[in-house]
Amino acid sequence: MILAASLAAAETPQGLSTPPTGAALIDRSGWTATADSFAPGHEPAKIFDNDVNTFWQSQDGAPLPHYVTIDMKSTYFINSFSYLPQQVLTSNGNIQAHTIQLSSDGQNWGQSVAFGTYRNDNSTKTTLFASTNARYVRLSATNGNLAIASNIKVYSTTFPAPAAGLGRWSPTIDFPLVPVAAAVEHDSGKVLVWSSFAETRFYKGKDGVGPGGKTVTGTYDPSTKAVSEQTVTNTNHDMFCPGISVDASGRVVVTGGNNAPKTSIFDPSSNSWIPATNMVTGRGYQSQATLSDGRIFTIGGSWAGGIGNKNGEIYNTGADQWTKLPDCPSKPLYTEDKEGEYKRDNHPWLFGWKQGSVFQAGPSKQMNWYGTSGTGSQKPAGLRAADDHSMNGNAVMFDAVAGKILTLGGSFNYTGNASTSNAHIITINTPNSIPTVVKINSMNFPRMFHNSVVLPDGKVFITGGQTLGHSFTDDNSVLTPEMFDPATLKFTLLAGNVIPRNYHSVALLLPDATVFNGGGGLCDTCSANHFDGQIYTPPYLLNGGRPVINSVSQTSVAVGGTFSATTNTAVTQWSLIRYGSVTHCINTDQRRLPLTPTTAGLTYTFKLPADAGVVIPGYYMLFALNSAGVPSVAKTIKVTIA
Repeated sequence: MILAASLAAAETPQGLSTPPTGAALIDRSGWTATADSFAPGHEPAKIFDNDVNTFWQSQDGAPLPHYVTIDMKSTYFINSFSYLPQQVLTSNGNIQAHTIQLSSDGQNWGQSVAFGTYRNDNSTKTTLFASTNARYVRLSATNGNLAIASNIKVYSTTFPAPAAGLGRWSPTIDFPLVPVAAAVEHDSGKVLVWSSFAETRFYKGKDGVGPGGKTVTGTYDPSTKAVSEQTVTNTNHDMFCPGISVDASGRVVVTGGNNAPKTSIFDPSSNSWIPATNMVTGRGYQSQATLSDGRIFTIGGSWAGGIGNKNGEIYNTGADQWTKLPDCPSKPLYTEDKEGEYKRDNHPWLFGWKQGSVFQAGPSKQMNWYGTSGTGSQKPAGLRAADDHSMNGNAVMFDAVAGKILTLGGSFNYTGNASTSNAHIITINTPNSIPTVVKINSMNFPRMFHNSVVLPDGKVFITGGQTLGHSFTDDNSVLTPEMFDPATLKFTLLAGNVIPRNYHSVALLLPDATVFNGGGGLCDTCSANHFDGQIYTPPYLLNGGRPVINSVSQTSVAVGGTFSATTNTAVTQWSLIRYGSVTHCINTDQRRLPLTPTTAGLTYTFKLPADAGVVIPGYYMLFALNSAGVPSVAKTIKVTIA
């Protein structure tokens, strides 16, 4: 399904939230409301009176949760809800941690359709969720001494409910910021997200406040479903539009962006951000990749820090030192973007490979090899078959053992052009050699600004994007994800989504073999802001019981080393997938290694590839799959340099 401009909301809620998709405001005449409690003069019916100076207020000190329940008097097919905090007092009473529930009878509520944390301000908060028939709607505040709501609206929709058997979208996870960048913490499985210096924008606003010096971050904990927020100031770094990669120690290394020379590191073991040495060259919209020796390579990025000459440099994580690589020029990876050099070196598709090399698969049609010894090196790697420049497309190493990379979609220009449905498989082997490129079946939809995630079974999940790319709009959104199957080289349509995921959206594999997908926007008051995420459950988790990895012989294994694992039942496939990080559709960390064990009963023994360019050092998720293709929850394995 593609969202056209004609499907805009019948009414756009005020404030900084996304309007409902393909929805219509429901007339509230005759509606009634009840609450867990209310203060005198602040009855629940105040949420319908269209007066921003009046509001429902729970009784101060009433036990949690504080909630208001709406009876719409008829059953509607709905997919969105907006909440306006009080407009006349301080922030006291703003609903932050919350749940939204639906019911057909007012008695049986089932699981929430949305949960999370709203921003602590007085802007309208809008939550989208899977299309559902309901008569009753309940908003619950799950923290705070009291809750206040000035106005609540509900929207009907013509969007169909997701088809059964094609995967499943979770309840909506509301964030207090737009998740523009993300990483999965290897020690906890938490999803770390961030935006910019502000929750809603990356540029100077009407209030005169501009970018720089801090970053608003958030964390989603899948085990507790808690969403938290923290503003990071100690690194003096606005980490919008950065390069990101996870180093060999599992730390998230973030470079450049709004503060172009800066380097900041998130250490999951201490749950803290650490300032690091500045890059030699300031950058924004660059890419970076962790290498076979644990160093980090970056190149490109004329969006910030000056235009052009964004040649390669290398980061020694142990010494906290950046070094120029003057013989790794950026110009060979340029596209021919209509906006010039400013956009031509953006978001390279980089893969750390053998002997400290880096393979650049796109988005330029010309591919390249970069070497990182001494002052560096560069060698052309040929064209990506007949594919043209594919800015804001995707590239995924779905089989690192075989050196196979899947490339998907993109557009000739950064914005303003039709996207393509092109798909290719690139096979790399020896550094500096010309890879094999094969054009395969096209995707079902043209896409750019989409995200692609490799799954434990080797399939690739493709979500979001636009058929015609424009930043900060939901027009031409592709709402139907698809799955690439490497066995058939075909793409299959999956359960549709209601929330567009375009420019500034993210997607990452989680240790339970589901996918986190969120964000889009960060454009102040524009309608494309998406302060939320969802979990997609692939079809393989709807095929019966999951195998369990009971134990692993060791949680740290050297490249070329041996380890074993035991399961509760027989399994037929194993894979390692590196923990990922992502922004602007670029995830240079994710790579999948299929493993072939020797088997003794329910004990499986593995030998890792002997080349650290294939199994880049760092933290990986180990998955076991049964004969039905159902994956286990992952065990975490650290791969070290031999």
